[in-house]
Amino acid sequence: MKNLFVKIAAAGMLMLAPAVAQAAEGYSTANVNMRAGPSTRYPAVAVIPAGSSVEIRGCLSDVNWCDVEFYGGRGWVSGQYVQALYQQRRVYVGPQYYRPLGIPMIRFSVDNYWDRYYRNRDFYRDRDRWSRGPDYYYRDRDNRDRDRDRDNRDRDRDWRERDRDRDGRDRDRDWRDDNQRGDQQRDDRQRGDRQRGDRQGDDRRGDDRRPDRRDFDCRPGDPSCAE
Repeated sequence: MKNLFVKIAAAGMLMLAPAVAQAAEGYSTANVNMRAGPSTRYPAVAVIPAGSSVEIRGCLSDVNWCDVEFYGGRGWVSGQYVQALYQQRRVYVGPQYYRPLGIPMIRFSVDNYWDRYYRNRDFYRDRDRWSRGPDYYYRDRDNRDRDRDRDNRDRDRDWRERDRDRDGRDRDRDWRDDNQRGDQQRDDRQRGDRQRGDRQGDDRRGDDRRPDRRDFDCRPGDPSCAE
């Protein structure tokens, strides 16, 4: 009977062990960003105030980053900002304490993790680029920024060239208009001069045709009058 009780108790402990290993209680040691992945290059999703309680869901084996839960949200925090209670004292969460604290070692996948927790986040639409790692994402973003800057410079240059061409055409048109106005004014002056010359010629010819007053003022016996 006693052996049966021991076996049942052992079986119960084995059944509880996975549940216990799913999370460990920890505390943030500073105001720290909870991020969308295990690197400071991933987007921040929340700020955990210093001294706040978090649930440590698992940590990576190769780098000291842990998946934590804070007020229902999930994200990643560096182990150097998380402490846990071990043998009546707080220790920073590191690989040497994973097993004693019951913290499972896990892997990180952008696709799976973001599908589960970040579908409503703005950065989710760039998931494909983030899935290749933050270095690729930022390099690709920098390349896109350079391409956009180059396109903007090319567009600005094209605009300046079009403006310069338009200004040149405007100057040419103004120059032609000025020349045409000058030609018109010169033609008008010449026409006016010709008209004045014609009038003066007409006046002179009129004077030649005008009869001598002597023809009308002659008196009989005046020797200056023509016979």
